[in-house]
Amino acid sequence: MAGPSDKARFYLEQSATELNELERKKIFTREEIKTIAKKRSDFEHIINARGSHPSDYMRYIEFEKNIDALRQKRVKRLGIRHKGAGQRSIYFLYNRATKKFSGDLTLWLHYIDFARRDKAYRRLGDIFTSVVRLHPTKPELWTLAANYFMDAQADITNARSYMQRGLRFCKSSEQIWLDYAKLETIYVGKIAGRRKILGLDIDRTKKQQDDEDTDMIALPEVTAEDINPSLKQDDGVDEVALQNLASAPILTGAIPLAIFDSAMKQFQNRPKVVEKFFSMFAEFDQLACIPRILQHVLEYLQQTHPQAVENAICSFRMQLFGQHPSSPDFPVVLGDAFDAISSAIDTFPSEATRLAEVAVRQLLAIQQLSADVDPALQKAIRSTLRKYLKTLGGTDGDKVANLARSLVQEGKRAEAIALLTLSIKSWSANGELQGLRAALET
Repeated sequence: MAGPSDKARFYLEQSATELNELERKKIFTREEIKTIAKKRSDFEHIINARGSHPSDYMRYIEFEKNIDALRQKRVKRLGIRHKGAGQRSIYFLYNRATKKFSGDLTLWLHYIDFARRDKAYRRLGDIFTSVVRLHPTKPELWTLAANYFMDAQADITNARSYMQRGLRFCKSSEQIWLDYAKLETIYVGKIAGRRKILGLDIDRTKKQQDDEDTDMIALPEVTAEDINPSLKQDDGVDEVALQNLASAPILTGAIPLAIFDSAMKQFQNRPKVVEKFFSMFAEFDQLACIPRILQHVLEYLQQTHPQAVENAICSFRMQLFGQHPSSPDFPVVLGDAFDAISSAIDTFPSEATRLAEVAVRQLLAIQQLSADVDPALQKAIRSTLRKYLKTLGGTDGDKVANLARSLVQEGKRAEAIALLTLSIKSWSANGELQGLRAALET
């Protein structure tokens, strides 16, 4: 059986030809080649010895990445042709590392990230196949694979296959159900966006009538067929097909709803899970099918848990969903919604902080849209925001700081800054709030 030194020598000999080529083309000097060979020898002896760790491979891989980056810069500066084996060497090391430490998820995630950055799409497919076979009970891996095929490959069939196989192994994971529903909702958005670009979302059977032009002379419509009669063939736009497409289950949100209904059977109608689905669907406020989906989720919650605090939260958010501050009816809708949330705080005093956070989040989102509305309405929004901030922050303001961090992680930087600006006045002694605001404003 070969010892660590024999294995190290075997792998080092494989890179000798490449090092000689680098020296011959004067990409690296003789001294630099000796240094590279010495470092590789050290790393090979470490990773082939007993007691090696994944971190040893990561240090070796990082060294090879730096060498390859330097090689590419010098090749470009010298204006010579040299493909090199840098990327192949890195992939080879990742492959060795994941075979030896197949249970280390961090290694696999680094491997996936490197392949994605390198746009090695075929290799990525093999990596995902291997990692989900080794770790089928890790829901984040199934989601990662599905999102890759959806985002990078626009392959909903493969993405859907990964999510459905993942559900077989991770039925008890709330997150994989939410991720699957989100994936299908994103797909609905992509289809709807494509139809809009192609003009297929317009009702072509209705002619637009402009009442303001009734006094103008009506001119006959001239179509392409009038100019070129040969175009008038049976292979034109099929209006019935377009209408059928507009009412197809994929565009009405039937698939996300089916996932939601299946998840409810799995989680026995847990109200917190229902609220998570509601919050996820509410992020897609531009999709035409979302109000219908949200209404379905809310009605389900009202039927199964009419007295749950989640019912009050979802009802409050549903009242304000799709409402813009510039709408004439908005002040009335806003008042009714916050009357309901205040009543919920009185009904569920133990959930006051949670309800206050929901109200604060909603008000921050509204505030970002109300820059051009009536100053009186802006003042009312700020006043209401202060009220619920007091309930949320308590005496020390720590929960406000937690909310600010969450908003930043969600990509809502402007809302986080607005929250911190308003809350620092009430909790000036809270150093964490001061630090977060300074970090965001730099």
